[in-house]
Amino acid sequence: MQQLLMGGVQVDAGSEQEVMDLYRAALRGEGRPLAIESANLDHLHWYPSGSHDRSAGSVGDGSGGLRWLTLMDGAPFVLTAKRVTGVTYPRLTGASLLEPQLRVAAEEGASVGFLGGMPDMHVRLREELGRRLPDLRIAGTWAPERADITSPEGAARWAETVREAGTDVVVVGLGKPRQEDWIRDHGIASGARALLAYGAAADFIAGTVQRAPQFYQDNHLEWAYRLSREPKRLARRYLLQGPPSLARLVTHTRPRRRY
Repeated sequence: MQQLLMGGVQVDAGSEQEVMDLYRAALRGEGRPLAIESANLDHLHWYPSGSHDRSAGSVGDGSGGLRWLTLMDGAPFVLTAKRVTGVTYPRLTGASLLEPQLRVAAEEGASVGFLGGMPDMHVRLREELGRRLPDLRIAGTWAPERADITSPEGAARWAETVREAGTDVVVVGLGKPRQEDWIRDHGIASGARALLAYGAAADFIAGTVQRAPQFYQDNHLEWAYRLSREPKRLARRYLLQGPPSLARLVTHTRPRRRY
């Protein structure tokens, strides 16, 4: 994989197969627990210099703590990486990776927990996964209140809950920046081998949130589709916070090293 410094954030560019190989190795207990997050313009807004100390947790550096993998989610990242490196790397989103990763978990006999989302979504998620992946072991589905998950004591309690359930993979759908912060602060304590900061990816599987049609995804317009569906919630993110992040991405991107 190729590491790039993009807008101040270290990003890991590579193929879906490379990501899946690292993920499967983590489930088999090889190396440190793996944390996967997505890099888009919203990520740059919240984490102008990265969501964690990559010197202590990069997949490619071999030091202690979690192994972080930061994938190119947003189309601006893919286009900027191509301009800088000459290589067209794929856009890898939690929404597209989650079901294949759940399938791998079932193959490896790993249990999966879902932290975040609403109780009614969890009911539909269990039903849908029961149809799609009947061999998948679900350790638990948890819907913490925002005030609870954002307090140090509450966040630590949820990590203990995840650990006590024997969770091998935890899908953290708390939204940015809460999901990355929780993984950074409590990922090791949770005992999980893989921690996936995937936002609404579980909602897409459950069918409680509709992903943009393929046309929008293929033409880098998924953000416009989402904005049209949820203007009050997303206008600030896309129209006010996005442009400064885009400017930083375009002007401060350079390749680092391969691993």
